[in-house]
Amino acid sequence: MRYTPKTYEGYHMLHDFRRIDFSFWRALDEHEKQARLESLRELLTGWAELETRGEGHSRIYAVLGHKADLLFLHYRKSFDALLDAQFALSRIPAGDLFPPAYGYYSVVELGSHTGDPSSDPKLMAELYPTPPKDGYVVFYPMSKKRSKDENWYWMPQEERARMMRSHGEIGRKYAGTILQVVGGSQGLDDWEWSVTLFADDPIAFKKIVYEMRFDEASARYGLFGPFFVGRALDETQLERLLTG
Repeated sequence: MRYTPKTYEGYHMLHDFRRIDFSFWRALDEHEKQARLESLRELLTGWAELETRGEGHSRIYAVLGHKADLLFLHYRKSFDALLDAQFALSRIPAGDLFPPAYGYYSVVELGSHTGDPSSDPKLMAELYPTPPKDGYVVFYPMSKKRSKDENWYWMPQEERARMMRSHGEIGRKYAGTILQVVGGSQGLDDWEWSVTLFADDPIAFKKIVYEMRFDEASARYGLFGPFFVGRALDETQLERLLTG
């Protein structure tokens, strides 16, 4: 029987990508615009209070490019709480402005090689991370190859562990520059993992991803989905994005 590595799970994550319907916004009169802005303020206040209670985190990013305009990033302690976050935006009057563009569900994951998080506060903090309130973010989903000749899951555990140690060494080089959050999504979404990176300079994303392309685990077995890059927005910046 093949060995199945143990995993530890933390926050449930939703990467909720939205568009901004500027045509709809421009057609509103001033009273209607203010009503929508007020509903958005109330929602963001509720999310901030939720964070104060230790129930999770929500962040908003302006996304560069044309795959989406905004990312609403939610970390919660349960699937049901993520559902509440997703539909809370759609229910308010401002929700009309933000039609969905893409979404991804995953759960923060650590492998058993890291040790038992229940006895290590540092590992527990990795399972329940706090995303920065400013700076830049990149998100992408990924999987491991399962072809006839190159099958990650059919490889001996010792080989996988060797490759992941090498892979991890690259990541540790960027400690202090990049915060990395990996989510498992086998059986939950279309890819096997999500990767979210946070940094003060988006060039750091290019550097680490490029370097990892030459690592054996990525070069031979890595399969990657679309990349979304954005900059953090606070409430004032989000309103300015709408109003100009």
